Amino acid sequence: MTKEELAALRERLELTQQQLAEKLGVDRVTIARWETGTRAIPVFLGLALQTVERNLGRKVRR
Repeated sequence: MTKEELAALRERLELTQQQLAEKLGVDRVTIARWETGTRAIPVFLGLALQTVERNLGRKVRR
């Protein structure tokens, strides 16, 4: 997953960085760093985001 894909997915889920951070159990700054490319996005994030999608009851187009 690229930083652009992460930001776009978060926006399609209609979540702020803070809201996504809370759902993933990380700090908002972590989300910001992933989205700016300051930190590498972990491989497992895709699976975690699928869980967030299911919990929100939304299907997001990729």
